[in-house]
Amino acid sequence: MTALDPNPATRTGPAPEPARRSGSRWGRPYAWLVWGAVAFFLVNLAGLILSVVVDSFATTWFGTWLPDGYTASWYADAWKEFGLAQVLQVTLLVALAVVGISLLFGVPAAYTLARRDFAGKRVVMLLLLLPVLLPPITYGIPLATVLYKFQLAGTLFGVIAANLVPALPFVVLVMTPFIEQIDTNIESAARMCGARTRQVFTRILVPLLIPGILAAGILVLVRTVAMFELTFLVAGPDSQTLIVALYSAAFTPGIRAAQAIDAMAVIYTALSATLLALALLFVNPTQIVSQVRDTSTD
Repeated sequence: MTALDPNPATRTGPAPEPARRSGSRWGRPYAWLVWGAVAFFLVNLAGLILSVVVDSFATTWFGTWLPDGYTASWYADAWKEFGLAQVLQVTLLVALAVVGISLLFGVPAAYTLARRDFAGKRVVMLLLLLPVLLPPITYGIPLATVLYKFQLAGTLFGVIAANLVPALPFVVLVMTPFIEQIDTNIESAARMCGARTRQVFTRILVPLLIPGILAAGILVLVRTVAMFELTFLVAGPDSQTLIVALYSAAFTPGIRAAQAIDAMAVIYTALSATLLALALLFVNPTQIVSQVRDTSTD
């Protein structure tokens, strides 16, 4: 019986086969299934959007692959019939008001949560994130009840107040990672030079946080334009945003051309897609996901 040679170079015999990775037989088919499901979803989504866009330009379209003709008059009809000028004005006013108020209070709150440690900080953070994590309808009905009780529902102020409930915590969620990335030594150096807290915040931090502020503002703008539940529960005839007006045009009783409603839907989709594309230029979605995950695990 011979001893085993410790030197691998002097060993004889066939080399040992490399260990096979577990799940190699099922890894590739599983990946194909996932990508196939994603592709199926995207194709259906693209087909749905394309059918709405084509129908908004169709003169008539019944039982054929393509419309009988094309026209852009449905957009003019939708603009007049549904009063889109006033609807877009209300939408812009509500969205800008929500963005401004959310940034005014959300950025200082995010700075406090990013820089200060105090008792109950995790509880406060979770309470702030509840309106973002929960579906709006879960707290929308009690919120609408309170606004109706104080006669604020049906007004622009009521719509703005309702949209602030998820928007303000969302600003805190987006801004906290941006503030945490700024070195605290910059603030310490400014204080050593005689700057007060307000001067440090306005002259040092705000210029550095411009990308984050723009990202938070645009994302809140997108959320406010797309917020249906809260706006629908508290909006009145003169305080409807575009999404609520689109729902009313599609489902309230009356005879309306389907092409005009589709034209209105195309306008809404184009507006939301443009705002979302602008937001993605300034924010990384993985930062938001990681922030929610870290807060939930804490």
